[in-house]
Amino acid sequence: MHQIVSPAIDQTRRWWVLATVVAAQFMFGVDAFIVNVALPTIATELKASAAQIEAVIAIYLIGYASLVVTGGRLGDIFGTKPTFIAGVLGFTLTSLWCGLAQSGPELIVARLAQGATAALMVPQVLATIHVLFSDEARGRAFAVYGIALGLAGAAGFLLGGLLVSIDLAGLGWRAVFFVNGPCGLAIIAAAVWLVPSAPRRAGTKLDIPGAMILFLGLLGVIGPLLFGRDVHWAPWVWLVMAAGVVVIAGFLRFERRLAARGGMPLIDLALLDDPAFMRGLGAVFFFFFANLSFYLVMTLFMQTALFFTPLQSGAAMVPLALTFVIASRHSAARAKHRGTLVLIEGCALQLVGLAAIALTVALVAHPSIWVMMLPLAVFGYAQGLVMAPLSSAVLSTVSKASAGSGSGLYGTTTQIANAAGVAVIGAVFFALHGQESGQTDSDHLALFAALACVALSIGVSAMCLRWMRAAAVSA
Repeated sequence: MHQIVSPAIDQTRRWWVLATVVAAQFMFGVDAFIVNVALPTIATELKASAAQIEAVIAIYLIGYASLVVTGGRLGDIFGTKPTFIAGVLGFTLTSLWCGLAQSGPELIVARLAQGATAALMVPQVLATIHVLFSDEARGRAFAVYGIALGLAGAAGFLLGGLLVSIDLAGLGWRAVFFVNGPCGLAIIAAAVWLVPSAPRRAGTKLDIPGAMILFLGLLGVIGPLLFGRDVHWAPWVWLVMAAGVVVIAGFLRFERRLAARGGMPLIDLALLDDPAFMRGLGAVFFFFFANLSFYLVMTLFMQTALFFTPLQSGAAMVPLALTFVIASRHSAARAKHRGTLVLIEGCALQLVGLAAIALTVALVAHPSIWVMMLPLAVFGYAQGLVMAPLSSAVLSTVSKASAGSGSGLYGTTTQIANAAGVAVIGAVFFALHGQESGQTDSDHLALFAALACVALSIGVSAMCLRWMRAAAVSA
């Protein structure tokens, strides 16, 4: 963002502003993980199919990815403060709708709305930090932001398991959504009081048609992957997917025509002609393709095959989240000296973690949560080695003039990859999971197949990073 705010804001007050906007980011991060732990309970109580369970995760990401750039531009047009407050209010209300849902389809629609409002809220967080911390305190401010992101995972897993297990006020799984109510209201109150108004950025234009075309295209490609098994992969499923691909191709043509007419496209088309940046986006796509899908598969497997309680499943994931935070704290410094090599090493260590998880499940008949914690912690540490410096490595190939557009395209790619991974790897898992003959064997086969897909995706990501490194050395 290119907004300029008066530096007259009280130095103490800006740290309270930081706490307010980071709290919103923390709530968003917690929500990404808290739902995973509750999914088996949601499926049982709402009688939701496997496809609907996957869609609860994927549709949220599709809604967010389609509108996150638009959300950032709305902040430029109307100011970050009112847009942030509107986003938090919308996220809070849609969270309550999720908690009140009476069926799988209703929960899916509510999650779509929740993802759309998150796209309004989240871009204003970094915009506010960028504006208020332009001095030597900038590093500390972003460190606080990074720590909050990391701890959100641990809090989400643990809080999700705790809320489902204790059945707070008889709410069961609904509490994982209702908890956003008081949190959201507190953030809104603090924002009204603390967050300064920022001048609007002149010349910013919305590309609503582009956002809608992108949404329809993603829905056309990913939706059939989610629901194809429910309709026995009928021929029309493949036709819908083909139509989705055509719509996405049409989206790129629409964006080029919009740019030719002097409009402001959703994405910076010049970036698509940058080979280094596109290789980086390839690494980003495949890395995040394996991201949320891994958590979906593991939390489902632990509860349905290992018979962990929701609290035990959440607790088993906490060391993973904590080692992720530890790795994130020092990986950026290592990346300055070793470049993309540290990212490749992180991918290799992730593969080691996946192999350790598979061996643990294969060799230990009834692993306890303590046994599962160790290989999961290895995977989490490796993931932290990659995720923290990945954005810096990829965006370093982009000129400063295109930094905002590059960041937007990076963020959109991560969410599309997450949604696609949930659809594809989730479909593989559910296709083999819980079959009547030899259920225990099929549960393990489902996990191994899903982990193999995750490993393949991480391997492709490492190859893309290697190409980036080779290009950088030759340059």
